[in-house]
Amino acid sequence: MTPRSSLNRSLLGLTGLVLLGGGLLILSAGLDLYRRRDLVPPDGWPLTAPADVLLGSADRTRWSGQGWWWWPAVIAALALVALLALWWLLAQLRRHRPGSLPVGGTPPQEGVEVRDSALSDAIETEAGALPGVDHATVRITGRPARHHTRVGLTLTPEAVPRAVLGALCEGPLRTARRSTGLPDLPTEVRLHVTRHRPHRAE
Repeated sequence: MTPRSSLNRSLLGLTGLVLLGGGLLILSAGLDLYRRRDLVPPDGWPLTAPADVLLGSADRTRWSGQGWWWWPAVIAALALVALLALWWLLAQLRRHRPGSLPVGGTPPQEGVEVRDSALSDAIETEAGALPGVDHATVRITGRPARHHTRVGLTLTPEAVPRAVLGALCEGPLRTARRSTGLPDLPTEVRLHVTRHRPHRAE
């Protein structure tokens, strides 16, 4: 899971909890569940009866008496929250994967293209079969003209990182460049070592 997806899931989860809590609070007050179930809410608990309001007359009078700046500050804060929510929504809709990569460079020759998922699967399969590699993951991001390949390799305890990197560059990555005709394939490689039990000397 990438940091971006983790942040998105955290924000969505937090937003969902807030909306769920607010909905349950309003529903319990509207159905008068506290009185029907003989429940005693904590002191200062909002919306405990159908006739209750979230902001009473005393509170409105107290906040209105703060001065002329209060309502402009509230409106500015709400506008800022709305703009941030809109920016986050547009960021989710924006594509962060190239979709298709031209075969033969840019512009593509005779309209021949290869899907980024197919190319990443091919690189991943070939990289996973390299000596010293226990598992491989490949993801292609960016735009067709400025794509970026992320490779994650989980090495066996006996693997030599320098040799594995050399085999990766001369094998799967070189095959991908030759197959697509792309002049270069910007790649970021992250190496991990699989966990293993320590050997016991006798």
